[in-house]
Amino acid sequence: MNGQRYSLPAILLHWGQAILIVWLLWLGWTMTDLPKGAERSAAYGLHKSLGLLALLLVAVRLAWRWRNPPPALTAQGWEGRLAHATHHALYLFLVLAPLAGYLASSFTPYALKFFGVEIPKAGWPDEGLNGVFKLLHQAMVWGGGGLILLHVAGAAKHALLRDGTLSRMLPDKSAP
Repeated sequence: MNGQRYSLPAILLHWGQAILIVWLLWLGWTMTDLPKGAERSAAYGLHKSLGLLALLLVAVRLAWRWRNPPPALTAQGWEGRLAHATHHALYLFLVLAPLAGYLASSFTPYALKFFGVEIPKAGWPDEGLNGVFKLLHQAMVWGGGGLILLHVAGAAKHALLRDGTLSRMLPDKSAP
């Protein structure tokens, strides 16, 4: 089963990104309800920093995946096609949602900071473009949330079937 398992770096990148995305979703959905002030500004700053980190992490994942192809999918037929399409759509979400967030932040008058360090923006203050990219970011996040639910449902199905599919993305307990 060794050739059918994901590598340890791929597993760590997957679960690290999963934790980061769940944190981003929670923060994104709760920060908008905060009253204007220091706490809300801090939440937005953290969300932007974590979003940029997520974008960097998916770049590392894609580079790793390109150099270290994953094992073949175990599902066949329509389930295999659905799993393949969902994985590709998840990667699109992981790239496009933070990219749209970055672009939305690029068209505001405020500095863009990555954990306190100001970074270059791709734009200039423009409310219209900020609104377009903010809307795209939100649409991507809602769509990505649906993809995540589909991915988790597939993982749950394989866990219930105990067919070994889920164990491929968990560390090998038998490895020394």
